[in-house]
Amino acid sequence: MSHDPRPGNEFFEANLAYWEAAVPAHRRSAFYRIDEWIAEGAPPRAWEQALLGDVAGLDLVHLQCHFGKDSLAWANAGANVIGVDFSPAAIDQAQKLAKRLGLSSQARFVLGDTYDVPELLPPSSADLVYVSLGALMWLPSIDRWASVVAHLLRPGGRLFLHEVHPIGLILDRAQDGWMLRGSYFESGDPMVDTSEGSYTDGAESVGTHTTYSWNHSLSEVISALLRHGLAVTHFEEHPWTSFAQFPEMRGENEHFETPADWVPMPLSYTVMAIRST
Repeated sequence: MSHDPRPGNEFFEANLAYWEAAVPAHRRSAFYRIDEWIAEGAPPRAWEQALLGDVAGLDLVHLQCHFGKDSLAWANAGANVIGVDFSPAAIDQAQKLAKRLGLSSQARFVLGDTYDVPELLPPSSADLVYVSLGALMWLPSIDRWASVVAHLLRPGGRLFLHEVHPIGLILDRAQDGWMLRGSYFESGDPMVDTSEGSYTDGAESVGTHTTYSWNHSLSEVISALLRHGLAVTHFEEHPWTSFAQFPEMRGENEHFETPADWVPMPLSYTVMAIRST
């Protein structure tokens, strides 16, 4: 079986079917709190804005943008945004949300696979490439992803990545503690999951899907960026993540932590890098 999960490939088609079903549930969920977010002024996350600073006038490309909430937050902060996603349902919802916010001239959305971005967008077209939580696991090759980032960034352009920690992707709760599944390192063989619903509330309509994902170690992510001419300027591991990765986690508004009696563990991480050449 091919390990290139693009149109016509079993991995691609299975993952696309899941996201096509998930988008409507995510869009109306309390988890994404769209109405409240709009009432608050549709801002970016405060901690991300503190790291990135003023984005007014910057050209920003958001890879794997889902239905566009984060893309539009940055457009509302003054960036000129292009969001890319492989799901037609996600692109449709992103365009509708842009229209609702009056940001259609500030943000446009492109249907396409991440690896096809060099065919969709010109080189050196971005001051900032933005990638938010839950993106890299859907891609089999971190090196190919880094080559896309390098293609997009102008010299001096920056990458912002906030992602699920790779240790979290191989940890499962067991009756007597923890168990490991899959590989911490990138592998040609994907992790296979058959589950009902999704990570948000109100996802009963999503149904049961089999999805395919790939882990990428921290060293693989950072090394790939270095190979493609980026210099890492910020790296941080976080003991929290944006969703309830385990049922016992508690939190709200995209900040979930493990119980106090658990051993502290990294659940997400942030990398910022700059294209030097």
